[in-house]
Amino acid sequence: MAEEQGITAKKEQNFSEWYTQVIQKAELADIRYNVKGFIVFQPWSVLSMEKMYKHLEKVLQKKGHNPYWFPTVIPERNFKMEASHIEGFTPEVFWVTSHGDNDPLEEKLALRPTSETAFYQMFSLWIRSHKDLPFKTYQRAQVFRYETKATRPFLRSREFHWIETHCAHATKEDAMKQVYEDMATTQEVLHDIYGLPFMFFERPEWDKFPGAERTFAADVLNPDGRVVQQPSTHLLKQSFAKAFNVKYKDKEGKDIFTWITCYGPAISRIFASVIIVHGDDKGLRFPWKIAPKEIVIAVIRPNEALTKKAEKIKEKLEEEGFSVEIDISEKSMGEKFYFWEMKGIPVRIELGEKELNEKKLGIFRRDTAKKEKIDEKELVKTIKKISQEYDKNLIEQADQLFKNKIITAKDKKGIKQGIEAGKIVKCEFCTTSNHGKNCAEWIEKEAQAFVRGTKLDETEKTKGSCVICGKKSTTIVYIARSY
Repeated sequence: MAEEQGITAKKEQNFSEWYTQVIQKAELADIRYNVKGFIVFQPWSVLSMEKMYKHLEKVLQKKGHNPYWFPTVIPERNFKMEASHIEGFTPEVFWVTSHGDNDPLEEKLALRPTSETAFYQMFSLWIRSHKDLPFKTYQRAQVFRYETKATRPFLRSREFHWIETHCAHATKEDAMKQVYEDMATTQEVLHDIYGLPFMFFERPEWDKFPGAERTFAADVLNPDGRVVQQPSTHLLKQSFAKAFNVKYKDKEGKDIFTWITCYGPAISRIFASVIIVHGDDKGLRFPWKIAPKEIVIAVIRPNEALTKKAEKIKEKLEEEGFSVEIDISEKSMGEKFYFWEMKGIPVRIELGEKELNEKKLGIFRRDTAKKEKIDEKELVKTIKKISQEYDKNLIEQADQLFKNKIITAKDKKGIKQGIEAGKIVKCEFCTTSNHGKNCAEWIEKEAQAFVRGTKLDETEKTKGSCVICGKKSTTIVYIARSY
């Protein structure tokens, strides 16, 4: 009975069903909202994502980014000011065209799919001198894109929650320093706090952000061999600065166009990777720093004395800064244990008549799945110790995801075999300029996979020919299936 109320699908055997059950049974999102592609975020996901936002914003502000709140709507004329940008995003835009009783607006308004054309209009008003640079901003917002593929809660939606940063710089070199800083921020937050291992790639020419000169993105690996694109950072072409007249006066008083960068960590999408990477056959496993609640006190056969004791324990732990839930429901002991393991809460304190009489407590850790009995007086010390160890354990376990997942292919057959085996395949490739697009299309058609790009820290040199067309190779690319 208790097991059936928990997760019944095996993550490694039926990932899709496992993910669906986790979303529903752990009460992360309700997909019954009556607009396709839009979901209701439930408390257990919101509490976690609020913490995710907090950690990311703290790092951004420490690095000089100031927070802004921009309007949700963007006038159509803003999009038209940068041709490649509107061409790239128009198919995904939700347009507001009328008000009241279908009275047409003077100008169509877009629900922001991204905010370059909103920010840079204002940059042109705010930036005057070289002393204003670098000008580093961000906003926490929702964006809207008409996703035509099958939607999946958190992973692929038509509304997602993110942070976008936009920064103006005096030189291209300064802008590239910001791109590298964005990559460092991804390591500092995505890996070291959220516990997600990833690989950073420079995207090929045909897969760049609309209007970007260079695009870099972090790919997180799923257990089924697919990758999920997470934060991307872009060195934009100066066409944005020129279109919106974003320039500054240098020391000699000469007008110079800025170089602009943008960075987009999508918290709701990253949350999907938190579910996927850390979860197991019992359900969720949250890192300590972003767990909705860190501790649950599971009261076994509740009565007045046990409830009072649980409240005292909760108060004591909250004084130490921990977040605590008390379960005094009428569920059986087994049902409670299955439920909170499914919900991924890091520590479960077990309290019943036996524990009350012996002045001992049962402690269960979700990271190690181990249980121990401790003296009640050792509780705070024990919880502090666990809190210091917990995320390190999860990160070490998650980092194993990439172990033996990357293979080298010498020919087309090797690419197909590697992809079918759920691997990331690296191989020699002709070029990541648009001239290499035909080879990339063969990979998409024949292997149902995509060229993710090149690694910036790749030290291995090319030695021969492109495994697709046979021309002299100029680079090494990584290929994977993706969501």
